[in-house]
Amino acid sequence: MLGDSHRAISRKGTQSRRQLATGSPERDRGGNKGKSVTIMEYHNGQLCISAREFIGQVVTEANYKQLKARGKVEVAQRGGGHGKCALLVVDTLPRRHKEKVSELYPNRETMKLQEWFRSNYEIDSTARYEFSKFRFDDGSPLPAEKQVEYVINASVIRAVQRLMSNANALRKATPGGGKVYWDELTAAVAFFRKEFGHTLPESALRFRKKVAEFNRGGYYSLISGKFQNQNSRKVNNKIERLLLSIDSLPQRPFNTTVHELYMQFICGELDVYDPRTGELFDPDEFADDQGEPVALSETTVSNYLNKPKNRALRAKIHENQWDYNQTYRPHHNRKHGEYAFSKITLDDRDLPRKMPDGNRAKAYYAYDVVSQAIVGYAHSRLKRTDLFLDCLRNMFRTIDRRRWNCPAEAEVEHHLVDEFSDSLMRAGAVFSHVRFCNPGNSQEKRAEHFNRAKKYGVEKRSQVGIGRPFARLEANRTRQTKIYDEYNDTYKEATYSYEQLVAEDIATIEEYNRQLHPNQKKYPGLSRWEVLCERQNPELKPVDKALLYRYIGERTKTSIRRNMYCTVNGMKFGLPNPKVIERLAPGNYEVTACYMPDEAGHVSEVYLYQDDNYIATCAPIVPYNEATAEQTDADKAAYTDQSKYVSQFDAMIKKDGVQRVRIMPKMNPAAERVPEVVETVTVQEPLPAACRFNIDYARAGLEDV
Repeated sequence: MLGDSHRAISRKGTQSRRQLATGSPERDRGGNKGKSVTIMEYHNGQLCISAREFIGQVVTEANYKQLKARGKVEVAQRGGGHGKCALLVVDTLPRRHKEKVSELYPNRETMKLQEWFRSNYEIDSTARYEFSKFRFDDGSPLPAEKQVEYVINASVIRAVQRLMSNANALRKATPGGGKVYWDELTAAVAFFRKEFGHTLPESALRFRKKVAEFNRGGYYSLISGKFQNQNSRKVNNKIERLLLSIDSLPQRPFNTTVHELYMQFICGELDVYDPRTGELFDPDEFADDQGEPVALSETTVSNYLNKPKNRALRAKIHENQWDYNQTYRPHHNRKHGEYAFSKITLDDRDLPRKMPDGNRAKAYYAYDVVSQAIVGYAHSRLKRTDLFLDCLRNMFRTIDRRRWNCPAEAEVEHHLVDEFSDSLMRAGAVFSHVRFCNPGNSQEKRAEHFNRAKKYGVEKRSQVGIGRPFARLEANRTRQTKIYDEYNDTYKEATYSYEQLVAEDIATIEEYNRQLHPNQKKYPGLSRWEVLCERQNPELKPVDKALLYRYIGERTKTSIRRNMYCTVNGMKFGLPNPKVIERLAPGNYEVTACYMPDEAGHVSEVYLYQDDNYIATCAPIVPYNEATAEQTDADKAAYTDQSKYVSQFDAMIKKDGVQRVRIMPKMNPAAERVPEVVETVTVQEPLPAACRFNIDYARAGLEDV
């Protein structure tokens, strides 16, 4: 109702900009009664009068034609069809005619103000909200018609505030060129009393006072003091906060109890204190202007405690995190991606049915978000980190078998995965993006929604006892028989072996993946698994097995033998080339082999690490039949591979062979220095080079051999 009235008012505000002279009677549409009114308006910033009214009220038609022919009047707008009237600029009229116009329109000076208000008036949406939420002491709201009235009044005052705060607009719109004259301002506002529908005072003094009260008290200052004898709320913000504080007691009191405790407090019958600081609340601070305690009814207390914002504040204290998030806290609105493996989501769950020991088997699933298919799973009796790692192993075995690329993003919870946040589940290590969901916010994790779809979809149709004892829907309630013993808390339920629970869950996983995708409009005729296979993201990168298996693969200590191979699980795995041995630490042939056996236990390759440094990827060495007559093509290929490795090793040794050297004593220059001889000596022929030193090189060579 309030919105319709505002829309009607807005339509009125956008009507013709033509204005009527204030105080003059309206023109009789029949043309028989009433005095004609001078029609004036602003056109391109100039005050104009219609030619029709100028001819009828100021001059005759003959005089008008003479003035027009002599250029004594300026035409701002020519007349035409569709009721378009010619407009004459008032300031260009001859003096005597301008004075006549002023007599016909005594409030000419407020025309600029009226024009500004007509252009800048708009409904205040904040006022609509404030008056719609207002409540009296008995909890009743303002009637709808009063809400409309006060919203319009607030919108008019808001327009006045905008004008007074805009110096440029004030200078152009006011007669004083920027100085506010409340008489003219009030007259301009009163001009729109019928058009806008406001009920603000027409007296300049009272209107000025109303604007001042609005500036001080805000929207509620417009509520009449005679209306239900309430001009302000009895429950101010301080009293409202006190009611919420009393409600926050750990006993979670009823609303009636909160009212009773509040009344006792303001009467001084009990003390209320802050448990953090020990500060006592003063009852005198919650009194009215006369110092009297503010008495509230039970209905008023209940109404304030049940305001939407207050319900959320109370729930934050009393409800657990899960209930608060599910009921009160806003949530994000998301949509699925377009390609499979753009994002996977992982989560654990307890299988619904119990084992004979009263415990439940644990399961961990990895879902693709787009296809909703389960791409990895694991089961265990206990919820430990091995359950998470086994799920990843199962998923990457499937990825390896299908020759798929690595998923781009993984969504996990903190439980069980936190210890891998700096290694396996670090963004950029295996997955490009990793998202840890907020604890206690199950709706954030996509896997939670898929778990429910699997439980109440496939499992409920194929298994007995799926549901909860106190489920809201009767069909989902499980049957329990209470045993009346000394504990009075024992129920008889059907139990199942761990092996049976795991086998049946794996069967439901396969059936779940074979079901049609829920969004058949987008994926007509395709199952979840078919969407997974056909909608793979083309931008994904291959799995880095060397890094992945370091975290989730099996590990064993081994040694490099004969610079060629290491032994893992009784099999020899050869180095890819002889140069790999250069990466080993000095004097250390010990390495750690990381690998991932397939479902049959077969190991296709191992990844060697030494002190967390990657060394090489090794494939199995295939032995060949030494009997030439029995050799097959596979034997010949194996022989060729081994011969090639030996040849590479020999070539490396030959190329990097050690240069041989010999050692001889270093000569002492001081011992061989000859004293300088002054006298003349006879020069003889030099000795052969081999005889210059007293060294037997032949004997030295024989000794080396």
